[in-house]
Amino acid sequence: MRKIVSNFFLAFAIMLMIFNCANRGRPSGGIKDIIPPEIIKSEPENLSVNFDGDEIKIYFDEYIKIKNLQRQLIISPPMDPMPEITPLGNASKYIRIRINDTLQPNTTYAFNFGNSIVDNNEENPFPYYKYVFSTGDYIDSLSVKGQIVSASLRQPEDFISVMLYEVDSTLTDSIVYFKQPRYITNTLDSTTTFTLENLKAGKYLMVALKDENQDYKFQPKTDKIAFNSSYITVPTDSSFTLKLFKEELDSKIVRPRLLSGEKIGFGFEGAYEDFKIAMVSNVPSDFEYRVTKDPKTDTLNYWYKPRLEVDSLIFQATNKGYSENFTVKIGEQPRDTLTVSASPSGTLNFNDQFEITGSVPFENFDTEKVTIMDKDSLPVSFSTKLDSLSNTYSFEFEKKESDRYRIQILPEAFTDFFGDTNDTLNYTLSTKTYSDYSNARIILENAVYPVIVQLTNDKGEVKYEMYSTKPEPVDFRNIESGKYFIRAVFDTNKNGKYDSGKYLERRQPERISYMDYTYEARPNFDEEITFTLN
Repeated sequence: MRKIVSNFFLAFAIMLMIFNCANRGRPSGGIKDIIPPEIIKSEPENLSVNFDGDEIKIYFDEYIKIKNLQRQLIISPPMDPMPEITPLGNASKYIRIRINDTLQPNTTYAFNFGNSIVDNNEENPFPYYKYVFSTGDYIDSLSVKGQIVSASLRQPEDFISVMLYEVDSTLTDSIVYFKQPRYITNTLDSTTTFTLENLKAGKYLMVALKDENQDYKFQPKTDKIAFNSSYITVPTDSSFTLKLFKEELDSKIVRPRLLSGEKIGFGFEGAYEDFKIAMVSNVPSDFEYRVTKDPKTDTLNYWYKPRLEVDSLIFQATNKGYSENFTVKIGEQPRDTLTVSASPSGTLNFNDQFEITGSVPFENFDTEKVTIMDKDSLPVSFSTKLDSLSNTYSFEFEKKESDRYRIQILPEAFTDFFGDTNDTLNYTLSTKTYSDYSNARIILENAVYPVIVQLTNDKGEVKYEMYSTKPEPVDFRNIESGKYFIRAVFDTNKNGKYDSGKYLERRQPERISYMDYTYEARPNFDEEITFTLN
């Protein structure tokens, strides 16, 4: 009997061990929850009229939390100060909105939460929930639709605010700079189309912003803008296309200061090519100056000699429609020393020029102290040209296939503004064969001339461009291998460059057409491409 009991307990222990081993690991947890939360009720109810309270509560059937509310929530018309919305980041079964602004009479307000409301566990979104109420007897129900496009990029940007301003006695040209709009919506991150809803009938100015600080006011330094060229009238069946662009800032000088000995930096905004900087203070008869553009910053460097024994200097800076005087404090500081940089290095494309740039303005260049030799040690004739604003010498010479060029610049070939000179400089450059590059012929159809044809990378940076003034093939030669996008700029004002828009002048940016085609440049391959412009 004792043996039978012992065997029973042994068998039981073995079965228990097998059961425990079979159940190791975490349980599967069942089917993943993919159901978004649902609203049980709202206090007051959604679409309420004659609203006169200061608090709203929205109840859900499960715990929820709010994510990225600052970017997702759109309140139309905007409220100032913003309402308090809780909870933020913590789980709760309701959302509370506490209104701090004085509400306008007979106005429909809409809170669009975008994708900010998610359940607490799996973060399933309750998409594009909108809570609407009216301080009047009815809910405004008119709407306006449209799309956002980029003036210069192939793909439009996300999170674009689209706004309406009432056309009334308070409307001014500058209203977008200092006043929030009457109505607002946002494209968020999922679409380039927009719909402004819960509007009342009337006439409106329509504006869109890539609003970096999300204050619904246009700040040209940071924001992009788009606008409809004429006022719109609601109700309307029209769909509106808004072209987003970055304004070129008005030209002006900011924060001039002494940078080093006899070198004053004039920070600038806008176009700099036509700036004139003149000394207003009395100067000696042997006074000289040069102006160069800093290669890395938005600064014009004003160099002068001789050293002036004064505490400050007065300057006048002028540009088209701009003039301003500045006083700059002067002190003793060491002068910059001459350094020289060259570009390109290594391989020289047949389209490129060899360039030498100095850190201090060049005063003299003795080309007799420069030699260029090919791989057979034969001298190569060359010519040079100085761009004084960039302080760069360009070397033009004939380049042959599979050649190597040794450039030697002897001491004292360059003399800078302060009399310093260079040491010996040596550079070696090589060319490839023509078959290492690609050629492309662009045939334009429906073009309005003049037009700038460009090859860009995926970021919109121009790698090659040609200017065309009449119907003829546009040829790009010796293109580096890679993928390019083809676009055409309609040079409306015939100044040879792309011009952006200007809101206060109601000027739209010059039109750019992208070809729906990715051009792949391949070595030793010529391609003819027909580009039909819209």
